[in-house]
Amino acid sequence: VQLVESGGGMVQAGASLRLNCAATGMLFRTFAMGWFRQVPGKEREFVAGVDYDGDAPNYVDAVKGRFAISRDNAKNKLYLEMNSLKLEDTAVYYCAASSAPRLGASQSNRHEYMYWGQGTQVTVSS
Repeated sequence: VQLVESGGGMVQAGASLRLNCAATGMLFRTFAMGWFRQVPGKEREFVAGVDYDGDAPNYVDAVKGRFAISRDNAKNKLYLEMNSLKLEDTAVYYCAASSAPRLGASQSNRHEYMYWGQGTQVTVSS
């Protein structure tokens, strides 16, 4: 299983970015997926998650209304659309795959995820 993130970069506050995660070596459409982020000195934190069918995504409160997670099972890709970016969104963003098709509320538990990408840096400046 390989997860490769892309789409990170340096933007000004208020801008938008779309992160992409390309999955190979797995039956993508049967896995719940998630996005996490981490800043130095802090634990990796849940950002957004989606079950195998794309229904009922979950978000951390800090990004609700600004970020949107989606997936294209035909292309084996996961996305994170990030709008109205804030300084505090600066982090390395990771794509993660669970071994279960549906996690529901457990999407926020990083221990539910078996596979991780290498991360992509998002830097938001004022």
